[in-house]
Amino acid sequence: MFHLSRRILITTSVTAFMMVACAPAKPSGSETIVPEPEATAEVSANPEIQLLADIAFNGSYGYDITRSLTTEIGPRLAGTEQEARARLWARDKFKELGFTGIRTEPFPIKGWTRGLETAQITKPYPQALVITALGGSVAAPKDGITAPVAYFENYEALTASPMGSLEGKIAYISGLMKKHRDGAGYGPANQKRRNGATEAAKRGALAVLIRSVGTDSHRFPHTGQMGYAKDTKKIPIAAMSAPDADQLDRIFNMGQDVEIKLHLDTRDLGELTSGNVMAEIRGSEKPDEIILIGAHLDSWDMGTGAVDDGAGVGIVMGAAKVLMESGLKPKRTIRVVLFGAEEIGLIGAHAYVAAHKETLGQHVLATESDFGAGRIYGLQAGRSEANKAAIAAMAPEFAYLGIEPKDGVTNGGPDIIPLDAQGVPTVRLNQDGTDYFDLHHTPDDTFDKIDPKAMQQNVAAYATLIWLASESESNFRDK
Repeated sequence: MFHLSRRILITTSVTAFMMVACAPAKPSGSETIVPEPEATAEVSANPEIQLLADIAFNGSYGYDITRSLTTEIGPRLAGTEQEARARLWARDKFKELGFTGIRTEPFPIKGWTRGLETAQITKPYPQALVITALGGSVAAPKDGITAPVAYFENYEALTASPMGSLEGKIAYISGLMKKHRDGAGYGPANQKRRNGATEAAKRGALAVLIRSVGTDSHRFPHTGQMGYAKDTKKIPIAAMSAPDADQLDRIFNMGQDVEIKLHLDTRDLGELTSGNVMAEIRGSEKPDEIILIGAHLDSWDMGTGAVDDGAGVGIVMGAAKVLMESGLKPKRTIRVVLFGAEEIGLIGAHAYVAAHKETLGQHVLATESDFGAGRIYGLQAGRSEANKAAIAAMAPEFAYLGIEPKDGVTNGGPDIIPLDAQGVPTVRLNQDGTDYFDLHHTPDDTFDKIDPKAMQQNVAAYATLIWLASESESNFRDK
């Protein structure tokens, strides 16, 4: 029986949430402002959704789990002792919260660490620059690299430059990243991080500096994984903070020639171990059918990995705990997977597919929370017509959270990409990431950036999703 007193409590909680969620946005810088969707304060007429909303909005599971991970473990670079400690933390937290089927699946990775990282303009105006090595970068020679700098306004300008034109030079790639709620600027801006070293090396460069892939104006550089082509010389690459990039741009715009001295003391650590940690709520009627919700457990080493992706860990664990606390018994198994080594190339995601290839057909639906702790505004389906129809049928149940159906097709999130490639149906709860790339991969990615009210909304949304998906008559796949 769903009591009237509980209904009043829910309505009060959700009304308070909507007053915050629908407040006018404040413009700043190049931010693309998108109005919050209209939403009703009325909770779904479905008493089961009412119950989940009540628990989510009057609790703090997601926030508390994220605080525990980022405080007790801190940074969690893939392959390090701290990532190993995070796996033990996850195992113990799953047990504490009452999950079953708790297990860790280890896999090997290539270890890497940063060391001394400095850069100075030596000509024409000597001064220090704030930089950081990109993940996987080789080291500079012991005595560093001192060389003239070739300026490129963006990645496309580099790729358009002639072969051999960078002999004896350091390439500097600028290029601003614009803010968007859905992070649309990340892909284009990230080309220089992923491929800048390869393209510069093809043209004879000694090293590469890039404007950080980020949208902030803080004097913090953004790290992130880079890549080398197999048939190209490996050269060091580092990112500089936005204010330092602005400084360098100004000097070049004055028509000055620039010389920089660069030190990067990175190290290849050989083969190390990472792993995926997972646990379940066992299905009551269809236990072999799996709904997977995930986040990644590792982080970069500069902050404490709160928005990327401690928040996601808290959201998916917290949502499943809300479902357990409700007393509702999902027909399908809910599997929570905390992926290892996401930051260095989705290695845990690929390892999961390899380890579970025989049962991928039993994975009914998969999604991930990996875009910070901003409020969710959209619900997006995967590629099949059955998936789209099933998600469309669920969509009205999310209106009380200010979440509307979103056009397009989702791959479910970064760690879900390998599952999507194998035909596993996907869904995505789209978060507001307007400020995500202010913090992403920087020392500023810390727990104080997490909004507890937004976390409640995320947890409520994921709890709603996994319950509805469990009870759906659809298997989300075309026949």
